[in-house]
Amino acid sequence: MNWIYLITAGLFETVWATTMKLSHGFTKLNYTILTIIGLALSMGLLALAIKKMPMSLAYPIWTGIGAVGSIIAGVVIFGDKISPLTWGFVALLLISIIGIKFTSGS
Repeated sequence: MNWIYLITAGLFETVWATTMKLSHGFTKLNYTILTIIGLALSMGLLALAIKKMPMSLAYPIWTGIGAVGSIIAGVVIFGDKISPLTWGFVALLLISIIGIKFTSGS
């Protein structure tokens, strides 16, 4: 269950980062509210996961999921351009997250 909390927390990190961009500096109320909700859910789920997981694993996995998700959201939603070399490093980040999961014993 801790891994479900952690993965979901990472996905909500992508949500709040994306809605924060859409809020245009917190000037659009609906996206500002979604940012706050996404941030609260992300932190709350991380707190649940970290109760029974080592912080040294949970925190980097949470940020890694949020980073990969934010890159994908930036490309899909905002039309960000990412070089092939950058995509290679994104793949390495994803491989690292999966590797930590399978080697952590948690």
